[in-house]
Amino acid sequence: MTTPVRRPSGRMPGWAKALAVSVLVLAVLFAVLRLSLVPGLRDVFGTETHDRSGPALLKSVRDLSRYEAASGNFQVVVDLEKDTPYLPDAVRGTRTLYIGAGTVDAYVDLGEVGADDVTVDEDRTSATLRLPRAALGTPALDPERSYAVSKQRGLLDRLGDLFSDNPNSEQAVQKLAARHIADAARDSELTARAESNTTGMLQGLLHSLGFKEVRVTYGPKSGA
Repeated sequence: MTTPVRRPSGRMPGWAKALAVSVLVLAVLFAVLRLSLVPGLRDVFGTETHDRSGPALLKSVRDLSRYEAASGNFQVVVDLEKDTPYLPDAVRGTRTLYIGAGTVDAYVDLGEVGADDVTVDEDRTSATLRLPRAALGTPALDPERSYAVSKQRGLLDRLGDLFSDNPNSEQAVQKLAARHIADAARDSELTARAESNTTGMLQGLLHSLGFKEVRVTYGPKSGA
């Protein structure tokens, strides 16, 4: 007596049918959302942003004696490329094109002015002030006007981003942009403008107090 051989019925198991139907429903739903075929459906399944940040805490307070006399706006195009020897860029390497925009302030530190740096004649009609040279502040990038134009990454770098806590970090290009902006500020006439504006401010203030002649100089103290 021979045992009959069961032939595959070709029928899909129940769990496989349920899985296939679920995948099909999700595919149709995503297509409808992408094409906006049903009005209002995008609002139902759209993403929402919730700000659950805690309140900002005041950590410290310090007095400032700087007179911010000028501010310069700068923009730089950063083209940062990192590659690996003996490996093509398509495998390992990154290249980022970044637009960095920010400001640099120029100031005169009036807190360094001592009693010996201010001379007033007996009639209080003439005054001479010796101030420190104007200096430049730290570049401040504007996040609203700074952005990455393009990013090119090799295969290994893309895979590394999947396991990174901070994928596609722009910290390197931001630091480079700030450095270039600082260099541009040093090459500009920003400090000269700050000294000129400080002179105008002090002359106007002392003239309003009755001084007829006000002379302002900049430079290190004698013996410095």
